[in-house]
Amino acid sequence: MDLTTALDARDATVCVVGAGGKKSVLFALADRLDRAVVTATVRIPIFDDRVAAVRVTGDPVAAVGEAAGNDWPLGLVPERDRSDRYLGYDAETVAEIADVAPGATLVKADGARLREFKAPGDREPQIPATADVVVPIASAHVVGEPLSADLVHRPERVAAITGRALGDEIRPADVAAVLASDAGGLKGVPDGATAVPVVNKVDDEADAAAARAVAEGVLDHANVPRVLLTRLIADDPIVEVVS
Repeated sequence: MDLTTALDARDATVCVVGAGGKKSVLFALADRLDRAVVTATVRIPIFDDRVAAVRVTGDPVAAVGEAAGNDWPLGLVPERDRSDRYLGYDAETVAEIADVAPGATLVKADGARLREFKAPGDREPQIPATADVVVPIASAHVVGEPLSADLVHRPERVAAITGRALGDEIRPADVAAVLASDAGGLKGVPDGATAVPVVNKVDDEADAAAARAVAEGVLDHANVPRVLLTRLIADDPIVEVVS
């Protein structure tokens, strides 16, 4: 199964949340889909080198209509924020973009401050009500590490979901609990949308064993069709599909 099929991404609005590979999912899909739009409902690092063109515009719907053949995949953002990142649109504007986009609309829908694992804050994620697919992501590299701010964004929220204490070793069951939780990876998934969790950074057999255990835990506790084990920097990013 290829990545676009595994994520049901063709001609869909795909929102990626969590930590440990959100942007990698977006760009891997953009590289594999015809005439994709890449955008965000939150801040996103500068990504001009990962798409064919970026339009900084307050009228993204018009920008989609004006895009030429060599503009795809097309990045759309409302304005620059500091030197290293763009702001995102509100969720309603992203829904309007998706209405006119000729292919998939790929959306970064929360932030993680470069951590490997997270649980969402009160105002996260920012997912359009019209989203077709939500991709909650976590890194296999957190398994065996302490539950602390070094690798985890909002570790206290992860602790609340898992019943663990700050500083405890993160187990596959803990990652699974967060990915499968309505307060974690499944928070804000619209009615009718499909959630497809991803465990990324599966770089060796130890990572794969941990990721399989995470996937099995997610499938035991959440109504999702499959969990992907990935190494998104690879030419063939899917390591395994667990269903």
